[in-house]
Amino acid sequence: MTAMAENNKDKKASPWRSLQLGLTVIFGIVVYAYGFQITKVDLEDLRSERRQESLTRVMRALAKPEIFAYDQQEEIVNSPVYVTCPASGAPTLPEPDKNGPYLVISPSCAEPGETVQVEGFNFAPNVSGPLRFVPGSDPANVVTLGRDNVETDAAGHFIFELTLPKRPSADIQYIRATLKQNVGAPHLTQTAKDTWEKIVETVFLALLATTFGTFLAIPLSFIAARNLMKPVRSPLASIAFSLLGWPLGMGIGYLIVRWVERLGDPFTGNIFINLVSVIIAPIILIYGLRWALPQEETSKPSVSLQIGRWAVIFVVTLVGFYGLFQLAALAKNLGQVIMASKGWFAFLGNFLFQSGDIVGIITPALGGLAAGGTLSSFMGKVGQRATEKLAPTNVKLFNIVFATLAGMTVFGLLGQLVEWLYQVGNPLYTLWGPATAGGILGLTLALLTKPKATLPTGLVIYYITRTFLNGLRSIEALVMAIVFVIAVGIGPFAGMMALGLHTIVSLAKLYSEQVESIMAGPLEAIQATGANRLQTIVYAVIPQIIPPYISYTMYRWDINVRMSTIIGFVGGGGIGFLLQQNINLLNYRAASAQMFAIAIVVASMDYISSVLREKYV
Repeated sequence: MTAMAENNKDKKASPWRSLQLGLTVIFGIVVYAYGFQITKVDLEDLRSERRQESLTRVMRALAKPEIFAYDQQEEIVNSPVYVTCPASGAPTLPEPDKNGPYLVISPSCAEPGETVQVEGFNFAPNVSGPLRFVPGSDPANVVTLGRDNVETDAAGHFIFELTLPKRPSADIQYIRATLKQNVGAPHLTQTAKDTWEKIVETVFLALLATTFGTFLAIPLSFIAARNLMKPVRSPLASIAFSLLGWPLGMGIGYLIVRWVERLGDPFTGNIFINLVSVIIAPIILIYGLRWALPQEETSKPSVSLQIGRWAVIFVVTLVGFYGLFQLAALAKNLGQVIMASKGWFAFLGNFLFQSGDIVGIITPALGGLAAGGTLSSFMGKVGQRATEKLAPTNVKLFNIVFATLAGMTVFGLLGQLVEWLYQVGNPLYTLWGPATAGGILGLTLALLTKPKATLPTGLVIYYITRTFLNGLRSIEALVMAIVFVIAVGIGPFAGMMALGLHTIVSLAKLYSEQVESIMAGPLEAIQATGANRLQTIVYAVIPQIIPPYISYTMYRWDINVRMSTIIGFVGGGGIGFLLQQNINLLNYRAASAQMFAIAIVVASMDYISSVLREKYV
């Protein structure tokens, strides 16, 4: 025990450790010293009288948010003064009417730049207003110089030292006091009304961005979770066939769905046909799929029956897409009818019309994605079956041909994307060059891979997804808002799209990290029963992630409310536009009202979310 203590003592007393500590401290001091130099830390400006006055003025204005105001009654009093004194000496001015508010100026004449004492009597108590110099001989002149503020005491009296401007004249000139008195009950200012309108816009902007972002972030989070994607492996033939199936299926699916849309175009203006189609199409779809995909079969179906089932699935799927187009038309037609009424519920008409427009736009894209996924899955199974059934030599040849073709296809499409972005104008660089490089890469991979070996496709998808999410997340929502303002114009729609995109990439990362931290026991138990990947996610993953998903979503709504104040600076809607406008105009009282409203909303949302988390999480 004594020997161990001596060893610890020698270790602590080592000069090398002391030198290390000293060098570390010196290095830290140098780093922070350089940081002070780079960030130009200097408190001299802060101590300057000019800065202190400006800071005091702004802080006092921010402490008085422009929320309530009174109707005001003005008391305007003009009093004569000479600048300079006449040659005959100080003039005798007429006595003011002392039955109302009046001014006494001492002396009654002075040289330009000199100071006179202005004393006010019989004004309203505890009111304030500007004291100005009126050049010229007309007391009603609208041109004034200077803006010194005076404030009366409880007796309606004030004294102020006023410096005369350098405006000499032989004519009489005036000093004007304009004091305002509050009358009546307080009422909301126009600033408060504008702030209320914009803060409501901000809340709903953030709500829509959070809602749509969450729906898209959830499926992304599963393919961005390493623990779910790492076990996924596929043979090279299956990968090559899947890659070839995606673009082919998407192109064919998009064209077919657009053909279905053109078939329904003659009926889009008839609300009755729209309604009947929306009712009948789901019924045909449900019963058709129920027949074509039976839950149990007592015997293996014949080839003709299988072909018939695939044909029915294809037809009822087209009927389903036809129903979606008719649903879009029905929503737009009903929306136009409601909007034409111009009643209290006109906003519901706009909602229906815009929702129908969204459905009509995304349906062809959904058709392309569905067809691409279906064909890719089918061709992937064909590749999997070929790898299992064929001899290794034949599989090797199979891999060489189709891996080369898949590489050419993928890199050729990427080259076309580069051509669209940069307009190179040379197919050698954006088509044939990338396709050749992709073919060589696919050929090399086929030659180096064992015929029936499986490749980590899950990890590849994981890394691609995470890279994509990290790249988009590194772009601030403010920059995204600038792009969407160009796309859809200035307004809250651009802000909602920018926040929605940022919400997708941010929540997908948070969600995926939560998926990666779930307990492995339920996963192993579900997989031991022979469950497929979808069943594993539904029964083993989702029950563990619902509470944190709810918490993250609520927190993201809170973030989006605060971020909307920033994207409003570039025209993204919300209260940020008013805030920026008032700051630029140095109207700090109005800006304070907007900041006060933001603080109330954020605090309210925090309390509401805490209650919801306590109840549901």
